[in-house]
Amino acid sequence: MGPMNEMVYIVDDDASVGEALSSLLRANGKRVRIFTAGQEFLSFDRQDTAACLILDLRMPGLNGLQVQKAISAQVTIPVIFITGRGDIPSTVTAMKEGAIDFLTKPVDEKALLSCIERALDLDRTHRKKALEHASLLARYQTLTPREQQVLPLLVRGLLNKQAAGELGITEYTVQIHRGHIMRKMEADSFATLVKLASRLNIEQVIAS
Repeated sequence: MGPMNEMVYIVDDDASVGEALSSLLRANGKRVRIFTAGQEFLSFDRQDTAACLILDLRMPGLNGLQVQKAISAQVTIPVIFITGRGDIPSTVTAMKEGAIDFLTKPVDEKALLSCIERALDLDRTHRKKALEHASLLARYQTLTPREQQVLPLLVRGLLNKQAAGELGITEYTVQIHRGHIMRKMEADSFATLVKLASRLNIEQVIAS
């Protein structure tokens, strides 16, 4: 999905603040959805598109930090905090949890728009990497169990003969498996295969 599908979510118990921010963002070409409570946002079935969240720190019910923590357990979405008055402990906690920025009301429009662009760009990057990893994992899962045993031995630098000895099979069989692995993983060279295995973190995948 392209930029036209991207979404900015606003969670603020003050409806007037939400509407003011929404008007600003829509005037700058953004799609916006407003929530007046953290739980309302957490219960919402969000679109599968790049997004960011403008989150009020102090709200009745779940406060901003609690919402941020709940979100991080579900999915990655960049968060921009806004608050009527900042306090250092909350700022530190929010930033440690990955917040993009911490803005004080009344929010500077240029600063907010800049933060939103950074947040959306970050989410686009995260989503692209996640799709690439999912595609790579799908290719890995097309390997047979024996090919999945051969792959880590090869990327560790073992010769075909050494890998054969480890697995109790012939060197020729390892060569056959190697050819199948290269084709299924869509690797045009052994160096590319090593890079793909590194990106996939092969040892961790095998352990799981």
